[in-house]
Amino acid sequence: MKLNKFFIAGALASVLFLNIGCADEYKELNQDPANVTKTLPEGLMTAAINAFQPTDYLVWFYNVRYFTRWDQMGMPGDGFADDFTGMQESGGQGSQYINTMKYRNRIQNYIKETGEVENNGYLAATGIMTIYLGIFDTDMYGSIPYTEACHYDDLGILTPKYDTVEELYTLWINELNDYITMLQADGLSGVTRQDAAYGCSWSKWAKLANSLKLKIAVRLYNNDPQKALAIAEEAASNSAGLITSIDDDFRFAKATDYASGNADHVYGTGNGLTTIYASGNVMKFMLDSKDPRVRFIYVKNSFNSKVVQSFIDNGKWDKLPTAVKENVVLDENGNFKEWGGMGEPWVRYTALPVQYSPKTEHDAGKLSDEDFEEYWNPGIRYQIEMENAKGDKFQRSYNPWSYYTEEMRRGRVDFQVPTAMTLESDGTINMNVIQDTDNNPLYQMYLGAGEVNLYMAEFALLKGGSIGGKSAENWYNAGVRASVEEFDALAKANKIPYYGTNYNYDENEKPIDLVDGEIDAMLATDNVKFTRSADDNLEKVYLQLLVHFSEQCDDQYVTARRSGYPKVGSDLLPFVKFPNVELSAIPRRFVISEPLVTDIMYDIKKAAYQAQGFNSLGTDSQGNKYNSGNAPLNTERVWQDKKAPQWGSPK
Repeated sequence: MKLNKFFIAGALASVLFLNIGCADEYKELNQDPANVTKTLPEGLMTAAINAFQPTDYLVWFYNVRYFTRWDQMGMPGDGFADDFTGMQESGGQGSQYINTMKYRNRIQNYIKETGEVENNGYLAATGIMTIYLGIFDTDMYGSIPYTEACHYDDLGILTPKYDTVEELYTLWINELNDYITMLQADGLSGVTRQDAAYGCSWSKWAKLANSLKLKIAVRLYNNDPQKALAIAEEAASNSAGLITSIDDDFRFAKATDYASGNADHVYGTGNGLTTIYASGNVMKFMLDSKDPRVRFIYVKNSFNSKVVQSFIDNGKWDKLPTAVKENVVLDENGNFKEWGGMGEPWVRYTALPVQYSPKTEHDAGKLSDEDFEEYWNPGIRYQIEMENAKGDKFQRSYNPWSYYTEEMRRGRVDFQVPTAMTLESDGTINMNVIQDTDNNPLYQMYLGAGEVNLYMAEFALLKGGSIGGKSAENWYNAGVRASVEEFDALAKANKIPYYGTNYNYDENEKPIDLVDGEIDAMLATDNVKFTRSADDNLEKVYLQLLVHFSEQCDDQYVTARRSGYPKVGSDLLPFVKFPNVELSAIPRRFVISEPLVTDIMYDIKKAAYQAQGFNSLGTDSQGNKYNSGNAPLNTERVWQDKKAPQWGSPK
């Protein structure tokens, strides 16, 4: 397997060490490999990179449905239902940090035993990834075992204590500073092929460590604003620098090819993921902003000009989605002439309205038959049926709404271009099938210049207008620009549908690539440009962060939770207050199950949960599972969320 020029051997939990740099060590080449047990630090770092996963399959299959529903950045396909405030199960979060910590601890112990501090780069890299995942895990579950975790081999600890989030934030800042010091030392080893992320460019790992402090600081701000600002100011002046250029992004593919072994290292999961549809409010905000990221986050709907003409030819013009019809210009004969509105490709992005319990509303007479059919009960509305000369019938259905582009999360997705069926002169039906079945290595974004610059813009506004020698507006504009460029780079690398091609089917179809001048046009829109109002500018910073985190649904959720944006009543991107749902009923963390009495950690877990105020765990006092909105997941909050504003209600 070629893992971005590093060996698959690095992915093993125990890696063989064959150092042939000195003549006396050539003898090791003739030993039975089973007897060579010396640890290889660079291989352990490789294994940690392979194991590093804050956005795995379970997050995009389970967690995303809750994150995007609760923060209203996405739409369920059947609208917001009565279980809007409940949850059944989650996955891929809570103990991800263990996957890299075990390698960090092994490298740490190796250095202690050998004194080979030239391996400190590998130690720092695995430590930075462990802290990143620790932040991710504590976002939804609070306290975790950390200082005593993964220490059975060296210290014999089987029942590690839980560390509080407050303690961890302080510890992690100190650890990150220690790692920066390690990474800035001379004489560090660096086997570049072992590092898919940065190729052992230790200065870039140091920038990542310094930038990661901001991820902690923004979470800390509601509880301790002075300390959070101090962290941001120190990071801005730190000699390591910050990730302010996309060239330094923590954005990479773990592997680019493989001959055997686990293809997930190359392509990500092979399993299907939960479909999240575009929200009408988010889509309007992005289109009004002329935001090119709309093309990279969402899939085009199926209604290209040839499909539209097919609906016209089959007498179904009136059945087209309203948003499609509004942008079609017809000729004098009632046929498709050209796209109006913003033109292609913009007009191909359509969304579901933010609607609570559409079926109930329809049955009660509060939602029209036409709206219910168009959005929530289409049946055969978006289907064309044709008959060949023999009387055989053929059907093809078309997708009217944009949803999250799956190719940004996994590289094994087959895409079929929407095409119109045609009746040929010999009486046969041509299905006009055009497919893209290539598997592509998966590139993912973990922390980049868009996020860092926008965090600094946020802190500049909270501080009074500037930080690190730059104004909030300068940080903000740089953040928006970097975010768009990052999404364009991800879309290109992941070869998502329509990037670089129109598939040579529809002459009115355009590729989705970023076009020169689009970012400047976006920054000039009223939705995006800075004004003289600090409150308005702060909202714009948070909204840009929310859009930026479309590929990092945990961070998107945490941004909404800590800020109170989207805001109820906003004229930019409103949070919808449903009449029959209190904001205080919307969860702010995930359910924590009651530990089993046979668990050797039972007493420690119970004490940790009680210390956080989690008095109600996986069941209520009657033994009912928390799966229908009856869990106190808004009031029993994790520590970093205790002083945050309510949903849709910024301070």
